[in-house]
Amino acid sequence: MARTIIRGGTILNEGRRYEGYIEIENERIVRVAEGTYPGPSATETVEIIEALGKWILPGVIDDQVHFREPGLTYKADIHTESAAAVAGGVTSFMDMPNTKPATTTLALLEEKFERAAQTSLANYSFYLGATNENLDEITHIDPKRVCGLKVFMGSSTGNMLVDDEKALAAIFAESPVLIATHCEDEATIRANLSAFKAQYGDRLTARMHPLIRSAEACYRSTARAVELADRYGADLHVLHLSTARELDLFSDGPLDAKKITNEICAHHLWFCDEDYDRLGNRIKWNPAVKTAADRQALREGVLNGKVDVVATDHAPHTLEEKQRPYAEAPSGGPLVQHSLVCLLELVRQGILTPEQTVEKMCHAPARRFAIRDRGFLREGYFADLAIVDPQAPWTVAPENILSKCGWSPFEGVTFSHRVVRTLVNGRTVYADGKLDPTVRGQALTFDR
Repeated sequence: MARTIIRGGTILNEGRRYEGYIEIENERIVRVAEGTYPGPSATETVEIIEALGKWILPGVIDDQVHFREPGLTYKADIHTESAAAVAGGVTSFMDMPNTKPATTTLALLEEKFERAAQTSLANYSFYLGATNENLDEITHIDPKRVCGLKVFMGSSTGNMLVDDEKALAAIFAESPVLIATHCEDEATIRANLSAFKAQYGDRLTARMHPLIRSAEACYRSTARAVELADRYGADLHVLHLSTARELDLFSDGPLDAKKITNEICAHHLWFCDEDYDRLGNRIKWNPAVKTAADRQALREGVLNGKVDVVATDHAPHTLEEKQRPYAEAPSGGPLVQHSLVCLLELVRQGILTPEQTVEKMCHAPARRFAIRDRGFLREGYFADLAIVDPQAPWTVAPENILSKCGWSPFEGVTFSHRVVRTLVNGRTVYADGKLDPTVRGQALTFDR
């Protein structure tokens, strides 16, 4: 029996912060305790992990990533991006369906599970993608095994727009799993783009992106999704909110009591439209990074409970693709390695607290998706956790980026916190800058 003790650190878990230790046997936690570890008996063989001066927190659960496999593996793949994930303290991910081919059948979904079992360093699940025609596939999803159904109510990378009103109604009425939506109103975006092209021709720039994919486009589509969920009693999770106005569509009550929830992403908490002149297409995302006022409202939403989950929308493209002219450059960027330290930098700046960061990145995704035995430091739960040094400054640079694309919008940023060790199912997968390539994650399961 493999036994591990993590001792001497500050445990951040379930709204509390205290000095203590954690005992792990094989892949599960057997004790979380305050105080000093008394030490093993003379006959015990125990691995001791010293965490003095460091924070011990549950592994981050990222409910929205694009690891690009199959079909787009020149940008990223499950192995490389799961490596970047664990280096950032992310121990579980849920991957999106806009690959090549798009994951819109249960057979293709099964192929992704099989591939992840072979190559992923982190735990995993995958969304089935909705189309205007695949309702029969949707109704046969296994809710205990599949994290959710992805519905593009606005087009983004890939061609998966669901724009047939009858199809949308049927999806919201009959999906057996949580519906995760990308909400941008297509008609509004097309009208805006046409107007900008008429005025600027081929001189469009990234600075125009939040005006083309506007706040109004986001609000209209999000309001439509909420209205459909209300009408049909659907379990709705609206992804990557980017505006202050959208937050008004959601309640601030306890997460466990909600059927309509939201997610925001680390880049919308960090960047604003003032950064386009400096970073250009590197921060071109859908939905777009909006104004400083929108960013402030999203930050306040984390504090006041309007924001339910914080994730990444990790979506790598090659640097060559991002350096193309605005109209040709794809939207998206790598984030999974830096999301936790990004939010902890906001903690250092006094904008968030460590407890809120753990709640929104670890506990809330586990609650919202009903993930079995993960997301908390609890006895009997899987030993997925991250150890963070809160006083270990480091600067993001190409040589320490693990994502296959090799770049980051955070390049040149110095973060004050560093992930020094990550455990997945009780095994150290990342420590002091090195990966254990033999570790494999497990498929997430759901209590539904």
